[in-house]
Amino acid sequence: MIVEPGSTIGIIGGGQLGKMLAVAAAQLGYKCHVFEPGEAPCAADVAAEFTRAAYSDLDALRRFADSVDVATYEFENVPAASLEVIASKLRPGVASLKIGQDRALEKEFIEGTGAQVGPWLRVDSEADALAAEQKLGTPLVLKTRRLGYDGKGQAWAHEAGSIVETWDSIGRQPAVAEARIAFDCEFSVVLARSADGASVTWDLPLNDHDNGILRRSTVPAGEIVDRHRDEAVRVATRIADALGHIGVLTVEFFATPDGPIVNEIAPRVHNSGHWTIEGAVTCQFEQHIRAICGLPFGSTRLVGASAVMENLLGDEIATWAELVADPDAHVHIYGKGQPRPGRKMGHVTRIR
Repeated sequence: MIVEPGSTIGIIGGGQLGKMLAVAAAQLGYKCHVFEPGEAPCAADVAAEFTRAAYSDLDALRRFADSVDVATYEFENVPAASLEVIASKLRPGVASLKIGQDRALEKEFIEGTGAQVGPWLRVDSEADALAAEQKLGTPLVLKTRRLGYDGKGQAWAHEAGSIVETWDSIGRQPAVAEARIAFDCEFSVVLARSADGASVTWDLPLNDHDNGILRRSTVPAGEIVDRHRDEAVRVATRIADALGHIGVLTVEFFATPDGPIVNEIAPRVHNSGHWTIEGAVTCQFEQHIRAICGLPFGSTRLVGASAVMENLLGDEIATWAELVADPDAHVHIYGKGQPRPGRKMGHVTRIR
């Protein structure tokens, strides 16, 4: 199915990813309708329509679906059961959402594709937590199965005997326990897949994190990541194919001596792909719009020798005047209101 220019694309979620999707859609001649429970989401600033309603409001979702030609989502923490009511117009489908929003299901699914993940166990009780510490050893990290991102819902048990206290610190929520992995670096595969199964990828970015939050993505990623590129792309493609995914999907990896190990997946456009806005012929946001609208893919070729994207977190957004005065800086200010520690308020990309 080809969605022609002039049609309306529905975007579930009103954050910065939705905003950048709407900008890319407008460039191709589409209008966007944002659905978001927040009062003043930044994506609504660049959308033709905005519906404010809870994700659990099925009647509002049905009216939203009736007003759009195709729908997508900008983040995975939307109740999958709610989106079943608009499944006929939703790309990617609900299957990608269900897997992407539950860490245990995600790990089981990834393992089912033949990809490597690190040693892990489910934690649903204190007994499970104690068993995980005994089997995986310490240090290990507990991550809530749902709603965790950018380091939220995560806590480390660094010493033997501390696992129950660590589980307490994340509210004793259902979790996964992951053994600490010795890795050389972190990188991601950002892949776009069409309804007919064709897929494209960009150069693989090297990702630097701080307290679970992405600080910087660099392309080219260097020799270590290059050694893992072919296998990582094969793994990401298998995952996308197994999901029947339509649109952009991101797979985050650890580079280890034993090969690339999947850390997690995101069934959507991703922070580590922001460099593509200025750094590639076709950015991840436009490619996602092309995929969900049935259009051919654009080139993913790097337009310069290198690209570096840095996030602006919290009060770092106060440096905006200095950044926009830099003739080599591509500055993106999200318009998300008051800064908070660790909150992504914008990013800046430099192409060499």
